[in-house]
Amino acid sequence: MLETPHFRTSGKIVRATGLVLEAVGLKIPLGSGCRIELSPPGADAPVFAEAEVVGFTGERLYLMPLEELSGLTPGARVFPLGGSGARRFPLGEQLLGRVVDGSGRPLDDGPALDPVDSGSLSATPFNPLNRTPIREQIDVGIRAINSLLSVGRGQRLGLFAGSGVGKSVLLGMMARYTSADVIVVGLIGERGREVKDFIDNILGEEGRRRAAVVAAPADTSALQRLQGAAYATRIAENFRDAGKSVLLIMDSLTRYAMAQREIALAIGEPPATKGYPPSVFARLPVLVERAGNGENGGSITAFYTVLTEGDDQQDPIADAARAILDGHIVLSRSLAESGHYPAIDIEASISRAMNAIVDNPQQQRARRLKQLFSRYQRNRDLISVGAYSPGHDPQLDLAVQQYPMIERFLQQGIEERADIAATAAQLHALMPDHLIAGGG
Repeated sequence: MLETPHFRTSGKIVRATGLVLEAVGLKIPLGSGCRIELSPPGADAPVFAEAEVVGFTGERLYLMPLEELSGLTPGARVFPLGGSGARRFPLGEQLLGRVVDGSGRPLDDGPALDPVDSGSLSATPFNPLNRTPIREQIDVGIRAINSLLSVGRGQRLGLFAGSGVGKSVLLGMMARYTSADVIVVGLIGERGREVKDFIDNILGEEGRRRAAVVAAPADTSALQRLQGAAYATRIAENFRDAGKSVLLIMDSLTRYAMAQREIALAIGEPPATKGYPPSVFARLPVLVERAGNGENGGSITAFYTVLTEGDDQQDPIADAARAILDGHIVLSRSLAESGHYPAIDIEASISRAMNAIVDNPQQQRARRLKQLFSRYQRNRDLISVGAYSPGHDPQLDLAVQQYPMIERFLQQGIEERADIAATAAQLHALMPDHLIAGGG
């Protein structure tokens, strides 16, 4: 007796609406890749474009192309990709110093990538009990972070910032000065001009030599942007599994969420919080939880930028990110406008792993510095109008006295590196033992 084959050989496009194509005649799993036959005007032979199954209703598949289609006709044939339908992407050491798109194709002038060293984007689920605890501080080269918001190997932090407050510069400084073995950068949904600027001017030659960059700018499809974020994470996982310390920089988590929103709304998912469908909030932790410490000594320390539109810290994506990350660093527009760089708001920022990775004296010094900084900020208006008179509040007097030195300590030039040892010594000099004892 003849058996019906599990996969039918081809299907056809029956509808194209907005971002989504509808096909019939194929049975392939959700998330699988397929090829669409196109007939561009003037072409001697058909060409093929890749798409992914993003949903289905009954016998009808919803496909989303990875690129803009030219020459799509009614009834165009659709073929499943070979094997399981899962696409394979270049991985490993060959990616260091390279810039690729969300599909793993080189964007630079380097040689072709070896398809032998490749893998799918799917990752093995992590048993949370097998994760190595965060116990060791990683050097990011930024004085304010190393001293007051210490980052542990395997920690995942959000960088919350509006536009134009120095987010990209801060990320570039981390990439250049970090003590990690490998840097993986995912530029997701940003302006195309910023990609080259980040690589050439901010990342620089020193950072690029040990970095793999995945670029899926704003003019690529929503699916390509989603895939770019997953691919950057997969590259980092591959290096972590090899026992390396990886710094993963994802710019930005908000654009990733927006790409998922585009796809979900296009296939009919109802909007929920401020226009974001529920699947957006389900996908965020799936991506973020892939970072962290492994079982073999390897680690992924991740920084995810979160765009706070209009500097709104209660934006739904910002709120969701805060709940699933191990801390957040907030960049302040008022600090940036006053020429204070990096514009880190130390009062609004927190590292949830700091207590486990630095000793008690440093914690006390960091806490004391924040107390004095906060005391000065709360009385700043009184001081500026001349209503402050010394002698009434010893703690405020001390805050006023120390503030210029604290401000200099928190500022740092783009070419200046501040390692952990030097930062600890400077913090000790700024907050000596007698100030800690008098802190109350």
